[in-house]
Order: sequence, then structure tokens, then C-alpha cells
Amino acid sequence: MSAVGLRVAGMRRGVKAAVRAIQEVALSGSGRVVPWLVTLTYAEVDGWGRKHVSEYMNCVRKWGARNGFVVPYAWVAELQKRGAVHYHVVVWLPVRMQLPKADKAGWWRYGMSQRVRAQKPVGYLLKYATKGDGGTFPRGLRLYGYGGLTGAGRAVRYWLCLPGWVHQRARSFRRVTRLPGGLWVAEDTGEVWRSPWEFVRFDADSQMVEFRRRVIPVDSLLTA
Repeated sequence: MSAVGLRVAGMRRGVKAAVRAIQEVALSGSGRVVPWLVTLTYAEVDGWGRKHVSEYMNCVRKWGARNGFVVPYAWVAELQKRGAVHYHVVVWLPVRMQLPKADKAGWWRYGMSQRVRAQKPVGYLLKYATKGDGGTFPRGLRLYGYGGLTGAGRAVRYWLCLPGWVHQRARSFRRVTRLPGGLWVAEDTGEVWRSPWEFVRFDADSQMVEFRRRVIPVDSLLTA
């Protein structure tokens, strides 16, 4: 798989986990909420800056705080055909609130914005999370972000992002920590598991990353 492909796969997994944690934990017992879809477009192809989306999300968080609520959110970066970065954001608001338009509010000073109520926020974000493998990302570009999660929500998101083989070994939700050398440890029992995959090489010319399955059986258990 290419290095860019790995980043896009990680983005899709991270976005899906963040949105699920928001919907199942952050919004639990918070009353009726509505997801809003926001697009942030640059006027200039080379107008991207690494702090721009963070500046926008800070404005949204402060606006929510002034109105007495926390704003859960998730966003993805898309690379348009013209070569410009484009952001897609989902925020969850109380049903009585309407999100200000970013460019008119002065929250997005680099181009245009749109905002509408969402029907399927997960599908919306994942749709654009597939479009990052057709060009070259600007150096330092974050592919996605999220916020508004409590400690419990962050723990759920972390669990959902773990490799499938870790879920199989753990069998149920547990706090698991990654160690050097492809090892993972279950914090409650001290069990240590070795990844069934190992890095082989990275080809700088093709930007391809190669992994292979270890000879050691997956069920081989190490002592902590």
C-alpha cells in the first residue's frame, strides 16, 4: 500500500470512530441535537495554512460556550482537483440553534463557506474521506480532526481505532497500550500481544510501504 493510501485509510478509520463516539457517548442524555454540515473553501489554490481550520473550530467552540453548550465536531480535509485544500465539517448543535455562516461571521477569512443541516453526517464525512489519494497533500496538513468528547468518549474512540486483531485478542472493551516493537499490552491484566504484521520496507521512488505476516503464530502470548 502507498504511504498516502495508509494515511487515507487511517483517516477513514479515525473519522468513523470519532463520529460514533460522539453519537453514542458525547450526545447521550444531551437532549435533541441536530448535525450541521459546513464546507470551508479557499479562494486561492495556495491559500492553505495549517492553523486555519483550528482557528475556525476555536470560533465555533467559543460561540457554543457563550450560548451554554459544548459543540461536538468532526472534520476532514479534501484535496480538490484544482489542487486546493477544502474542509468538510460536521457539528452537533441543540435543535434551537442555528450555526452562523463562517465567512460572514468572520470565522473563515480565506474564502467562502456553506452550512446546511445534515441527514447522514457519517456518510457525508466518509464520502470525502475517500478523496485524499489523488494528489499531493501540503506538508503539515492534518487529514481530519474531532472535538467535544469527554474522557469516556475519547476512550471509546481509541478502542474503535485499534487494529481488528487487537479486538479479537481483547474480546471486549479494555484499555490497551501500544509498545515499541509491534507489541500491545492490556492494562488491566498485563497481557502482552505481538502484532501479526511486521514492517518490511519503504520504497521512496514508488512511495509504497510493504508489510508481511509474521512467522510467529498470532496466538503466541508473551509475558509482560
